[in-house]
Amino acid sequence: MRRSNLPAELDGFVGRAAERAELDGLLARFRLVTVVGVGGVGKSRLALRAARAAQNRYCDGAWLVELAHLRDPGLLEHALLEALGLADGTSRPPREVLADHLADRRLLLVLDGFEHLVDVCAESVRRLLRSAPGLTVLAAGRRPLRLDGEAVLPLAPMSEEDAVRLFTERAVAAWPAFGSEVGAPVRELCRRLDGIPLALELAAGRLPALTVEQVLHRLDDRFRLLTGGTRGAPARHRTLRTAIGWSHELCTPQERLLWARLSVFAGPFDLEAAEYVCGGPDLPADRVLDVLGELVAQSVVAREADPAGPRFRVLDTVAAYGAEWLEALGDARRVRRRHRDWYMGLATWCELDWFGPRQAEVAACAASALPNLRAALEVCLETPGEAHLAQHLSGTLWFYWVGCGRLAEGRHWLDRSLSSASDHEEARLKALRVLGYVAILQGDRTAALRALHECGERAALGGNALAAAYTTHRAGCLALLSDDMPRAEELLGRALGAYRELGELNSQVLMGQVELAITRVFQGDLESAVALCEDVREVCEERGERWTRAYALYVLAYAAWTRGDHAAARGLLDECVAIDHAFHDLVGLVLAVELLALVTASEGDPAEAAVLQGAAGAMWEKVGPPLFGSAYFSAPRTLCEQRAVEALGAERFAGHLAEGGRLSLDEAVARALAGRGRRGAGEAVGGRARRGGRWVPGMRKPAGSPTRKGGETAG
Repeated sequence: MRRSNLPAELDGFVGRAAERAELDGLLARFRLVTVVGVGGVGKSRLALRAARAAQNRYCDGAWLVELAHLRDPGLLEHALLEALGLADGTSRPPREVLADHLADRRLLLVLDGFEHLVDVCAESVRRLLRSAPGLTVLAAGRRPLRLDGEAVLPLAPMSEEDAVRLFTERAVAAWPAFGSEVGAPVRELCRRLDGIPLALELAAGRLPALTVEQVLHRLDDRFRLLTGGTRGAPARHRTLRTAIGWSHELCTPQERLLWARLSVFAGPFDLEAAEYVCGGPDLPADRVLDVLGELVAQSVVAREADPAGPRFRVLDTVAAYGAEWLEALGDARRVRRRHRDWYMGLATWCELDWFGPRQAEVAACAASALPNLRAALEVCLETPGEAHLAQHLSGTLWFYWVGCGRLAEGRHWLDRSLSSASDHEEARLKALRVLGYVAILQGDRTAALRALHECGERAALGGNALAAAYTTHRAGCLALLSDDMPRAEELLGRALGAYRELGELNSQVLMGQVELAITRVFQGDLESAVALCEDVREVCEERGERWTRAYALYVLAYAAWTRGDHAAARGLLDECVAIDHAFHDLVGLVLAVELLALVTASEGDPAEAAVLQGAAGAMWEKVGPPLFGSAYFSAPRTLCEQRAVEALGAERFAGHLAEGGRLSLDEAVARALAGRGRRGAGEAVGGRARRGGRWVPGMRKPAGSPTRKGGETAG
């Protein structure tokens, strides 16, 4: 079980013995400890070091929340949920989800870079500390939260001895020929830089090109240039400016220009993004790689591994300095627009590529780009007359909101973008139909109906046949989850027919075919449902599509269980669970685990079925109303419970159910997939598994049902 998301140290931690001991002592006595100090002084490193040392004292681990790039206060609680691994897609306020999760846990929460969100952060911390007695918060920022019970540790610059050690270690790493001998020039440099770790590391990074004496000489010039540059600023703030400004002065004109332009990135970025956003007549795109390499060598830019591939990141304080230069150049608006345009294009590419063999790469790419996508959305929303771009972008990202378990954040951006007027009808229609989709999956029927009604009216008025088809499709989904099977079947069939006429084929269209199959299987027409989903599976195999394939496998497994073929049902569900978990699709995952619990009970292992049912119950809390409030979707759970209680008794069943509810998401998936080895368990329970095909209450039996035709294919 994962108990921490604290990053490993990439280089050694130097000095700060007294501060470390003091911080350890404060964490042992206080539930809120804040490390404060100027940017670059080492607050984050010290806090993370203390968190690593203390995490074993917290049975639920230590979790880092990085807030430096978060600009929208409304997303603070979403960021907390993300850091804690709580992929919540419900319409519940995130604060309730957090409070429920933390209520009975003993956990250390590390908040880094909160100062620009201090008010909302303070309120959230106060509320969480009051509702979760086992929670301890360790914060690192430029000012305290100013809450009752807060212990504040002001972090001063390093002592001279620690500064010399840090500089020497980093210098040897950057230039092995430097040696470890400490002479007077090194001590002078450390004193002149006032022991600021960031300044020391930037200085060490220059040693491949300069001697310490040359650094000292240039540092003299830089100090004179920047002294008093900001009236009334604290001396230590001017010292940090001096350190960064000195590094900036040592850069070539093109390096300075790239540094300034890179400041628009809000998180990790790849080379192609840097080339597009930062390139221009004064810095050709084909020169960006070389100039970026120089900035990496000087520690201005960091290179890091990412699931989506190699990425670059500008350190926060360095980016802030670059942003000031970008404003001074008068180029900030143009570069931010290029940044927005790049990520608009990236989202469009991802949407198109989602329907194909690169789905996993698309999901990783979108996750890596999320901070920059947020920044692009903010630019759209803040720029007069560009609300339609926010609507288009938030709608284009449907695959991420829906397919990768980001329903709540998707709802946030869709609501915001649609709250602004726009005369670009196509963009508004796209956002409306995606909002309807998200609201349906959240169980928010009112919001879904409102969005779909507006979308339908606008599509009819403008003669937009494709938007009308999607609106009909989503209305069919709503009817499906509302247990109106005849209406759902009619609407979904009509939407699929429209898609065929328009030549539309993608993951959403195939999902409509799966949803039509669900209406058929719930009405007892297994033959038609299986035919529909086998067709979907074939198209998915041809295209390399996995996300929709998982839902088709769910329906095929349902049909296999109904026929009493438990081994086939389990095999299909194993693949379904693995795919849904890989994409973080909680909706698909919880449906698969619920059905797998019923299959397990049918195989004759009621105890394990109860555990899986308990795990699924915990998942539903992160998705929305359990089983969407649908009697049809609830039927497998009801039947599973009946069988398990009959075999175990109510008390034992409740115990196993509670056991499953305590499993983490990863543990629940591992437990579900471990059931592969229990396929023969039914023989040990007097053949109980052989009863498995009993039809679920509320459904028509398949025997004698007519085979349905029409609306069965999407392409």
